[in-house]
Order: sequence, then structure tokens, then C-alpha cells
Amino acid sequence: MLRQEPDPAVPARPRLAEGVQVHPPSAEGALWIIERPGSYMRVGADLAKLAGALDGARDHAQLQSYLGAQWTGESLAYALGQLKRAGLLDDGLRKPRRVRWVKYVPPLTLQVTLLRPDRLLTACAPLFAALAKRGWGLVAAVLALGGLAGLALMSGTLIDTLSGPLPMPVYAGVAVATYAVIVLHEFAHAAVLTYYGGRANRMGFMLLYLLPAFFCDVSDGWRLAERRQRVRVALAGAATQFVAAGSASLAALFTPGSDLRTGLLVFSALNYGSGLLNLLPFIKLDGYLALMSHLDIPDLRKRAMIDARRYTAKLLFGGRYERELPQVRWAVPYGLACQLFPIYLVGGLALSLWGDLLQSFGVAGTVALLVVVGLLIGRLCHGFVVRMREARQAGAPAWRAALVTLAVAGGVAALLALVQVPYSVSGGYRYHAGRADLVLTTDPGPDVLKTGATVRLLRNGVVFKERVGTARIAGTQAREISVPVSVLLPVRTDRELPGTVSGYPLEVTTAPPDSQGVARIEAGHRPLGVWLYRTYVSAAW
Repeated sequence: MLRQEPDPAVPARPRLAEGVQVHPPSAEGALWIIERPGSYMRVGADLAKLAGALDGARDHAQLQSYLGAQWTGESLAYALGQLKRAGLLDDGLRKPRRVRWVKYVPPLTLQVTLLRPDRLLTACAPLFAALAKRGWGLVAAVLALGGLAGLALMSGTLIDTLSGPLPMPVYAGVAVATYAVIVLHEFAHAAVLTYYGGRANRMGFMLLYLLPAFFCDVSDGWRLAERRQRVRVALAGAATQFVAAGSASLAALFTPGSDLRTGLLVFSALNYGSGLLNLLPFIKLDGYLALMSHLDIPDLRKRAMIDARRYTAKLLFGGRYERELPQVRWAVPYGLACQLFPIYLVGGLALSLWGDLLQSFGVAGTVALLVVVGLLIGRLCHGFVVRMREARQAGAPAWRAALVTLAVAGGVAALLALVQVPYSVSGGYRYHAGRADLVLTTDPGPDVLKTGATVRLLRNGVVFKERVGTARIAGTQAREISVPVSVLLPVRTDRELPGTVSGYPLEVTTAPPDSQGVARIEAGHRPLGVWLYRTYVSAAW
């Protein structure tokens, strides 16, 4: 970073902003910590002494006298400017901080605080100390690894289970148990942090890139002196999920074929999968916190993404830039991965898992899909604009910025117009007594809903959707019909959907073994732009 000049707007008698605290080193050789609600800054003893003296009673001359001869007027002004730019000084403009129960974290996370657990965790500290013994760690490792071996032994049964619908009680039980374990996951972070002397500030529910989850604020872990302690705090949640998943898998080994065994298998697979997802270091989850703690580099992801942004800006527009992490050789590729992974997580994983389900819920579902896609496109455009703005500030010529912008716009236009992608519309099917109906909650248009169009019949599995039959549309005259919930959701139940839906006659060419499931109308190929419009815009409109 370039050295900044002293800030002339620093108050004559500076004082710390409300809620800012100065913490002494937690161990010999550790740094001091300046805490602002929600963030922590490591500083040396001199800057910590200055921060501790900012009570609003001393002017600059008195501060310089208090701090000692090694502080010059210029160094004091520069240090105060740093504290001001970090938001640590009271500028008289900020209103007193209120407890924020709802917090938006860019780019796509919304947190709702439900609990401030410090008192509860302090009361449970003796229990945490007992569980921290080495023997319990060995038991946890045996359960987690043994469960993986159990799933491998039952792999055939597991794939069949994940490829089919679940009985409604099993579906509900797995959902409740999974969210209960996720809550335990967050308490595990807080428990380990409490064991090492830190405190968990808040816990609650969040939408992480539009996916429901829970969170625990363990940023106080930066006060811990040892890296291994902070790494253990970060990994405690995933370890808890692996133990729960392993226990369920081992229990399923000794449970005869039943709904209980089905639920145990699905629960185990889902928790192993979500635990592994938590360990990926490209988004702000446990794996990233563990990596950042191990390397002892605050804001690793943010600073790596700045390096990646500046690297791509230099390639596109030119200019001169400084590195945020010059000591980390892999900062640029890591930053690029951090920028791209959320797009894959939402645009690839989430939409592939939830797209068909949301489309089947009619206008509400397609509007939700449109919002998600709009946010992704907006994020990409924002990234390009930020790069161009930073390039101009770094001395990139205007003609090159204009030329690159035109080239990118032309490339995007060519992709939208020339790239052909397969287009399909999802709904459901009902097959009973030789009669089959295509179930749709929206009108896909006459170019898709036409007599003779091919329809793939899929098993509505919890994770996988296996093709089990084929059919053709036998007529385009809709009729109002009542269908069970299992036509749209991966459950087995006779309970019917409230109201009616549109049904179209199907001519079955390959009979499916199930009486209902997912139906996908194959409508050929469309240019990418048309595909995006038809899939997300016109359906919602």
C-alpha cells in the first residue's frame, strides 16, 4: 500500500469510538489487539499505548508528552490518521451503535442473530474441559472414519436411496436432525473458543449465497495467541458434523432394512457432504478460517481477491499496482478461485439442485430463480466496473479501457447469440392405470408444449434424478387436475397439493416404475441469450 499523508481532520482531542477496546497480549511474544465490534486489528505495543490514551481529554501535545520522546509530531499525526481511517476514532458524526440483529455481509450473505451465548457457554466451561481430553478425540476420529467405511460398504444401497423419494416422515426427520446437527456445529465452534479463553459474540440463522445455514461469530479467536488454537476453533464445527454422520452410518450398518435405516443413510451422506463443503477455503466458511489462522494472515481472502483483481485489471487495461500479499506467491490464483467459486456455488450447484424444484412451484419459484440469476449477472458486471475504475486510478490509458470494454461487450454478445445450449422445461408427471399426465404450473409456450414433443420421466430423488421412462405429449389441451405432493417434492405421500394444476395427456413409450416423479420436456437447442431469457425472464413474467 502507498504511504498516506497525515489526516488533517483528526480531532484536536481524539478519543476512541464507542465499543472500541484495547486488549493486552494473550501470551508472551503476542501482539496487542484493538477490537472494534465485529473486527479485530493486531498492533504493536506503541500503537496500543496510543490507542489506550485516547480518552478525549488529551490534545496532541499532551499525547506526545505522554507517549515519550520517540514520538514526533509527524509520527503521532500519521498514527492518528491510521486509527481514524480504520474507523476507531470518534468523529462526532456516528450515532451510538445499536445491537444489530440483522446484518448484511457482502456479497451475498444475510445474517439474523438469534442468540448471544457468552453466559451459557461460560456456565458450560467445565463440560468443555472434560470433553477436551485426548480420549474423546480418539473416539471422535474412530466414529468419523468408521462411518466413511460404513458408507463404502453400503454404497449400492446409498445410491439407490439418494436416487429415490423418501417417505414423508423420513424426509421431515432427516431435515430436523440435519438442522439440529448444524446448530451443534456452531456450538462446537463456540465451545472450543470458550475452552481457550475467548468468547462467541453471537449465533443465528443466515442465507449464505441464498442457501439456508447457521452461523457463530468466533472473530474473538484472533485474540488467541497460538495459531493451532484458532485452527481448532475453525475446524470444530466440521468435526462435529463428521462425528454425527459417522455415528449415523455405523448405526445404519446394524439396522435392518426400514425407514429408520433409510433416514440414517441420507442423514449421514448429507452431513458428510456439507462438512466437506465447509472445509473448502474459497468462501468464508470453516476451511477458509482454518487456512487464514494457520497462515496468520488477517483478511487473507479479501486481500487475495484484491491482488487477483489488480492482476486481471493489469492484463486487461494496464497500469501500475501494488500487491496486498507480496509474501504469498499463490495469492493471485487463490484470489481468482475465491471470486469464481461463489458464482459456481450459486449458478452451478444451487441452481442445479433447486432449479427444477423452484420451477415446479410456478410463478413464485421462477421469480426466485430470476432474482438469483440477476444477482449473479450484477455481481459480474460490478466486478468488471471495479477493475476498470481501479485501472484508471492506476494510470491505465482511457483508450485501452474503452477498447477492452467494447471487446468484452462484443464477446458477451457473441456468446449470447452463437452458443447453443439444450433447452428443457421441468414439471411433474402422474402415471396411473395406464394413463399419464404431464403436470405444469406455468405455460411454457406453444413452441415447447406441442404434440409429439419428447418428455423424459425422472425419479424424483433427494439428490439424484434417475431417468426411468420416456413419453410424448399427446395433446395440448390442458385440464385442471389434483395431484399428490410427491409430484413436485422428493417424498412418498398420498397427500394432495392444495388447489389444482394444469395437466396435459402423455403417450408413454417407456413405462416408469413409479406412479409420479419429475417430467422434463426436451425442446431442442436455443442460443444462450434466448435460453437465459426463456428459462428465467419470460417464465417469471
